[in-house]
Amino acid sequence: MIRLTDIKLPLDHPEEAIEQAILAKLSINQEQLISFTVFKRGYDARRKKSIILIYTVDVETSNEEQLLIDFANDNKVKLTPDMEYKYVAQAKNVNKRPVVIGLGPCGLFTGLLLAQMGFKPIILERGKEVRERTKDTFGFWRKKILNTESNVQFGEGGAGTFSDGKLYSQVKDPKHYSRKVLNEFVEAGAPEEILYVSKPHIGTFKLVTMVEQMRAKIIALGGEVRFGQRVEEIHFADTKPSDEPIESIQQNREVTGLTLASGEHIETNHIALAIGHSARDTFAMLHDQGVFIKAKPFSVGFRIEHEQSVIDDARFGENAGNPILGAADYKLVHHCKNGRSVYSFCMCPGGTVVAAASEEKRLVTNGMSQYSRHERNANSAIVVGIEPKDYTEDGDTSNVLAGIDFQRRLEEKAFILGGETYDAPVQLVGDFIAGRKTGEHGSVIPSYKPGVTYCDLSEALPDYAVAAIREALPAFERKIKGFSMDEATLTAVETRTSSPIQITRDKESFESINTKGLYPAGEGAGYAGGILSAGIDGIKVAEAIALSMVASD
Repeated sequence: MIRLTDIKLPLDHPEEAIEQAILAKLSINQEQLISFTVFKRGYDARRKKSIILIYTVDVETSNEEQLLIDFANDNKVKLTPDMEYKYVAQAKNVNKRPVVIGLGPCGLFTGLLLAQMGFKPIILERGKEVRERTKDTFGFWRKKILNTESNVQFGEGGAGTFSDGKLYSQVKDPKHYSRKVLNEFVEAGAPEEILYVSKPHIGTFKLVTMVEQMRAKIIALGGEVRFGQRVEEIHFADTKPSDEPIESIQQNREVTGLTLASGEHIETNHIALAIGHSARDTFAMLHDQGVFIKAKPFSVGFRIEHEQSVIDDARFGENAGNPILGAADYKLVHHCKNGRSVYSFCMCPGGTVVAAASEEKRLVTNGMSQYSRHERNANSAIVVGIEPKDYTEDGDTSNVLAGIDFQRRLEEKAFILGGETYDAPVQLVGDFIAGRKTGEHGSVIPSYKPGVTYCDLSEALPDYAVAAIREALPAFERKIKGFSMDEATLTAVETRTSSPIQITRDKESFESINTKGLYPAGEGAGYAGGILSAGIDGIKVAEAIALSMVASD
């Protein structure tokens, strides 16, 4: 087949226009065209009055070889690449089964791929299965009853289950792992459009059913999924004793097994650590056991809400509401005078701000949308980039877990500002910029549940972050009209943008740089950001484990 890129058509084009564009581009007649499929559809909305749809299509013709010769110098006409996933190994004898810790997107795909290759993984998830977890999470939002082992952060499906369900990423993907992820999602019940729209998303309710289907597939292939299983300790055997600093040791010990909080011991030589960015007690356990960890940058800030119609009008003008375009999103960044960068993160069109705490007396926000994106408000995190030197008052970077302490301080402060009931502190954008306390909402009604408390959010973040966001909001107004409108709302606090640590791994083997058989993976290890990239990383780690197990047979 031949792949054609950059086919541009008006937003309101008739259905037959794609076929006509193919015939015109290739200079062929109707009889020579056998079939075509849309591989990708995006849009260019820079000119709101003439929004253009941009297609990539795969075409089957009766004269393919000649066309490839004729268009050899046209980079918009190429042979369609083979994007079918190829398994790197197949299990023969599985003496000690591989273990996957965590059943978020990364752990899900690590487990699924290992099961598909016949390695019969054991998957351990500290939280509950996704439907029970959903009940606990909605119970927290309605009744302020927090289950610290079953919430937005912990449980089957991971933090991405309660999000917008975005399925796009900026990671380099020469092996087309993303296609494998999307195909598995469609097989599990996701709408087929995620295979071709430029910014696919699923939404929470669809994700719940999909996760269940994928779990069932893992079990049918011989895998085992166990809930309520928190890992207490990982066991090692020394292989190469050394006096060298830990960061320079290459594989001086290897995994022999693990112990659960229940006291049960599991023997294994291969563990995938897909623990998510909020498994703070597990980070501490790994650090205490000598697994090499280093601090990494992340970002903190607020959730901003506007009426979705404001964003739609600003982005699409008279085309707002077009079903092909859907609810408008945005991506913004501003470089501030104080050297900080402020940017939008995890934008949720037509969604809600949700309570995402996983520890008692600490308050965290996140954003969520359903597939329809039909809620009244749009929301996004507006966050400031911070570095390890920011985690302590004196800039000391010797404590690699200091980022966790920094997060906790902000979350405790937000809990207090909200009234110590898991209600969130909120301020109107106009009042925040002007530095005055807010008394009540205006046209934008905060969507956060359980509830909100109006206050002065300058107390919720460090001074440098407050100054940066105050500078950035008017700058964003120049890009999206209405963005810094007085009645838009800010809700505190957003701290879980990414993991505050990296569990460093070898670039080739994917193993911890000082622990053979331990495979740090996904967001919690600092190697992904979002559902798609986490799924891709899960595939890579599964391949690494499979190859290692086959080599050791």
